[in-house]
Amino acid sequence: MTSLTFEDYCHRIVAQTDLLRAQVGGADIRTAVPTCPGWDLGRLLRHVGGDHRWAEEIVRTRATEPVADDGVNDPRAYAELDGSALLGWLGEGAAGLAAVLRGAGPDVRVWTPADGSVVPRSAGFWARRMTHETVVHRADAAFAVGAGFALEDELAVDAVEEWLEFSTVTEAYEPAPGTPGLLGPGRTLGLDAPGAGQWFVDLTGERPVWRAGPGPAAVVVRGPVTELLLFLYRRPAPAVETRGDAALLELWLRRTGFWLQA
Repeated sequence: MTSLTFEDYCHRIVAQTDLLRAQVGGADIRTAVPTCPGWDLGRLLRHVGGDHRWAEEIVRTRATEPVADDGVNDPRAYAELDGSALLGWLGEGAAGLAAVLRGAGPDVRVWTPADGSVVPRSAGFWARRMTHETVVHRADAAFAVGAGFALEDELAVDAVEEWLEFSTVTEAYEPAPGTPGLLGPGRTLGLDAPGAGQWFVDLTGERPVWRAGPGPAAVVVRGPVTELLLFLYRRPAPAVETRGDAALLELWLRRTGFWLQA
């Protein structure tokens, strides 16, 4: 299980944003982002900065109801920003979010889009979520500019486990019109990141459950933990290998990926 603290997340929001800014410094913001179809670098950076400002508003105002996310998903949002101004704006947003999170503390109750019975509705949720949102979009930027992408195992493990927590909320498995059911006999998955961790997902009961460690899995996904994380997010992960029930894996990825914004 994760060893990261609330302060670790606050620090990493800024640190990962700084890495992202350095990664794209000097690049043409019109460069296409292949892992986010239809986006260019400018759109990607505005999305990340918009995410940070959205989360900052939620925590700062102690929101208990959904807050409009136009700044996250509207392609016209912040369109006036480009070049160095965009990079500076991105850094300011990350620093502002980290400061508001630290001022609130991890346990202050606020609205979140996640099922409160699984993931606490707290500022701590936003610290973790914005850390990994920034991480994955830093990978997107790396793919766009042809740069390498590296992530410490501790952070990648935590991001994998965040994904697994999301995979147990009701939206990921409850029956819905036109949506295949996820639960059923023999439906088990294993994730294996040699040297970093193993996880077992059980879909045979009334709701999904997961735990750290191995188990008798119908399908196994194996690879370095950072690539395993990218695989879950449907990003290129050439070192990842799968064996077993491919249809079950595809269904699980589709159902558990319901919450992704990009």
